[in-house]
Amino acid sequence: MKAFEQYSDLEIVQKILQGETELFEMIIRRNNSFLYKVGRSYNYNHEDTQDLMQDTYINAFTHLSGFESRSSFKTWIIKIMLNNCFRKQQKWSFKHIRATEMNDESLPMFSGQQDTDTNKTVMNKELSFVIEHALQQVPEDYRIVFTLREVNGLNVAETSDALNISESNVKARLNRAKSMLRKEVEKTYSAEEIFEFNLVYCDAMVERVMQKLTNRSL
Repeated sequence: MKAFEQYSDLEIVQKILQGETELFEMIIRRNNSFLYKVGRSYNYNHEDTQDLMQDTYINAFTHLSGFESRSSFKTWIIKIMLNNCFRKQQKWSFKHIRATEMNDESLPMFSGQQDTDTNKTVMNKELSFVIEHALQQVPEDYRIVFTLREVNGLNVAETSDALNISESNVKARLNRAKSMLRKEVEKTYSAEEIFEFNLVYCDAMVERVMQKLTNRSL
């Protein structure tokens, strides 16, 4: 499997469609953390998030031929996860959003942070539940945009595509989310620590999905 690590997502997808279905494991490993953060940003617990991730991977595998590379594969599969979260939640609201000015050149909230202090890193990990709780208090519309942009690293266009909202709306929501969170997180926490998907779960997710696909005889 390591021999294929240098291949792009598109190349891996093409090989899977040509019959090398075992390579889907790479798709799972590459996207576990992204999908996990999306699920948690909807306030689903760990178990529900893992179930949604499994459903998302199965959906992606089943419709892999429909991926046309108009957007990145990461955006495509995150969009599937978002749709699954939406269906589970049975509600979706984008009301009362008013566009506010934001500099197009502004950098992600955490991009300039440099944290090389080992003690600070340890403290961040020990207290990471605080930031998760803080983010859960942010209204969903803003929380999802914040997660996609600041935690998963999607750009404005990718976030707009994933959520089917305008780029100006993405910027407005991100700006509002930052104002809600800045005092609580900017000086202490790093983006990758929010809703961190512990690698201990990665192998288990791979096994779950690949077994499911095997059972489907796909």
